[in-house]
Amino acid sequence: MRPIPTRARALAAAAAVGVVAAGGAITVATSASAAAGCSVTYSANSWSTGFTGNVTVTNLGDAISGGWRVTWTWAGNQQITQGWSANITQSGTAVTATNPSWSASLATNGTANFGFNANYSGTNAAPASFSLNGTVCNGSTGSPSTSPSTSTSPSTSTSPSTSPSPSTSVTPGIKVDNPYAGAKGYVNPEWKAKAESVSGGSRVSNNPTAVWIDRIAAINGSTDSSSNGAMGVRAHLDAALAQGAGYIQFVIYNLPGRDCAALASNGELGPTELPRYKTEYIDPIAAIQADAKYKNLRIINVVEIDSLPNLVTNVGSAAGATAACDTMKANGGYVQGIGYALNKLGAIGNVYNYVDAAHHGWIGWDSNFGPTADIMLQAAQASGNVKNVHGFITNTANYSALKETFFTIGSSVNGTSVRQSKWVDWNQYVDELSFAQAFRAKLVSVGFDSGIGMLIDTSRNGWGGSARPTAASTSTNVDTFVNESRIDRRIHAGNWCNQSGAGLGERPTAAPASGIDAYVWVKPPGESDGSSKLIPNNEGKGFDQMCDPAYAGNARNGNSMSGALADAPISGAWFPAQFAQLMANAYPAL
Repeated sequence: MRPIPTRARALAAAAAVGVVAAGGAITVATSASAAAGCSVTYSANSWSTGFTGNVTVTNLGDAISGGWRVTWTWAGNQQITQGWSANITQSGTAVTATNPSWSASLATNGTANFGFNANYSGTNAAPASFSLNGTVCNGSTGSPSTSPSTSTSPSTSTSPSTSPSPSTSVTPGIKVDNPYAGAKGYVNPEWKAKAESVSGGSRVSNNPTAVWIDRIAAINGSTDSSSNGAMGVRAHLDAALAQGAGYIQFVIYNLPGRDCAALASNGELGPTELPRYKTEYIDPIAAIQADAKYKNLRIINVVEIDSLPNLVTNVGSAAGATAACDTMKANGGYVQGIGYALNKLGAIGNVYNYVDAAHHGWIGWDSNFGPTADIMLQAAQASGNVKNVHGFITNTANYSALKETFFTIGSSVNGTSVRQSKWVDWNQYVDELSFAQAFRAKLVSVGFDSGIGMLIDTSRNGWGGSARPTAASTSTNVDTFVNESRIDRRIHAGNWCNQSGAGLGERPTAAPASGIDAYVWVKPPGESDGSSKLIPNNEGKGFDQMCDPAYAGNARNGNSMSGALADAPISGAWFPAQFAQLMANAYPAL
């Protein structure tokens, strides 16, 4: 059974989500509004005997306030088993989906999105028509038609290479629950060209990746840079419009005193330059993103990678403490800077902010887990409204396995918990999916909106190739068992720079699991984490020993070898050898 791709808000209201037994009592509006009309986008990602369906309905008529009802009839032998973001019933081939309690209204040009898992036999044919409150959805108001405007994207792969790409309808000023659902992602032409410059790169070059805005000059584009490209924020937005994309992803990454616990991706702004961050960096980005020209794009901002968790794990008497992190905690630059970014960007009706939440190998211990959620809340509160945060992202630019196939945190070996192994080291999590789902629940418990969703960066966590285990170890020694069984093949979970043996992970996919908005490629595969030796540059990027393959480690990685690739350029610069390796070790394989 594939996981239920439901958002957290749906999980928080179980009675409002899922498949309801046929014949159950449901009260909804029974007719369309005075001026009625609608359009529907439908997609299906299929595997051998099942599929995940996604429906987006747009109300083209008068506003609906008393509840909505979407109906259709299957053309083949399909049976829905699980659903989310709607009450779904099926009787024979007839299906009815009604609004959850938290989404009874549907404004003019407003959209409702819901999905489901289903079984099928024979051909998984798309429905011939959909209706909204009794009106057939034919893409206009007026006379009903039996030929609705639908777009189907069936797939026979269990791991689609790109997210579903139907047409997208965005209502300006009204944020959707999941900005990735039913939307085509923007393909960065600069990254696409780099990917296709490496043999075999065309197999993945059409996947959506994020655009990193890692210095002030990147806002308008720069031709004198070793990393990123000549296209600025506006150029990328214009290109997204030209592509007909439904969403575009940016990384907001230029805090004062950036990356206080590392050196490879230090930034241009010093610890006291918060005013410049606000006026020369965030304000110009916000002004461009707020241009009405882009109102129909879902603009997704991933906010400040590897910042807030540093204020928990790398300050004071902690083993990884640095003077730079102590300074940023004391002066409030990270919290206030992120708060300002969330405030300015969150005020834009079609912008969605996802704050970076590290990864399980960093904050999966109890001592880090709760305090990190607390400091995330402080930054959100500094923005003036916690709802300026639409969600969080884990594993950005990291390598943690999405799911450990052959053991869980509850596994034991000869009576010894895997938590006692050197690899797990008493962590509460062994992979990113379980961590992200648990951290979402923790974030809600400390004060974030129950509708927040999570993203997981899967750009480099596939760990395929010949080194990937095919079965659980038979060893009765817990360390041997874990080391022989684990998907993640790093020397130590604290290693983060250009890891040898890594592979592409799950392709960008919307709503793949409970509480997860999407698997994403926020770190563009093939862009370096940092140089393997000191390389002078004009971008403020230093040299971190964790990027040197000869480095024997420190307290943060258990004094282990770094596991880094040799001959790497500065962070963000193109690293073709790494990209070739990522393709060779991709899982699912290319």
